[in-house]
Amino acid sequence: MYGRFGYDYGYSDDSVTVGITPGKGFYCYSRTIAGGDSVQKRILSDAGRIIVNPVEPLNLPEEITNYLEIAFEPMIVEPFANKDVFLTFPVEIGIFVAAKKNIQVLDIFSLSPQKYSLYGPSSGGLITRWWHSEVFDAVPEVNHNILGIMQLTIENTTREWVELSRAVFEGYGMKIYYGGPVSMVARMKIMSPRLAETEFFDHSLVEGQKKALELYTARELHVVRRTCPMEWGMI
Repeated sequence: MYGRFGYDYGYSDDSVTVGITPGKGFYCYSRTIAGGDSVQKRILSDAGRIIVNPVEPLNLPEEITNYLEIAFEPMIVEPFANKDVFLTFPVEIGIFVAAKKNIQVLDIFSLSPQKYSLYGPSSGGLITRWWHSEVFDAVPEVNHNILGIMQLTIENTTREWVELSRAVFEGYGMKIYYGGPVSMVARMKIMSPRLAETEFFDHSLVEGQKKALELYTARELHVVRRTCPMEWGMI
């Protein structure tokens, strides 16, 4: 599904059908999710390309939050540990149209369910896109159009055993790669039994992957912050 294509792009499987067809003086983009919604848009363009990338999973059903919360079964982390685990995250798929050095978001859709939660107190907490993942000790086999894989390095900098059952990430720091698994690489640094910080690294999970277009770059948003403090605990 993913990559860069001409205006003859088309993709179809049991879950979704996406494509571009020529019309009279324009091109027609259409997308239909099996048992779900459909979208049609006209493209007034003589020459360009279509970019299909996984994007930050924070856009549907609308832009509610910049934070992704991944919940998992509780883990007990020993003092000064530095361990890698693998989690899944929901994939959102962005369709972009590009011409004359300009990129426009055409469509964003997902084959994963959307659920939201609150991290922290009712006043001052964070609304998060919520996702539950199993914890794996190796890269699992998944459907790349539905699930991505996150390698998470858990670094306990304290002298204490720490229990955790969730991690919260800010979307602006996400670096997504595709080609094989859709993937991100991140770290969770534990500073105390109730305080941690997460951040993403700008490199692929496996060799040979391509970096996805960052949605905030396509929207010309200026981003400075790269880390996400977890101030309201990890369980």
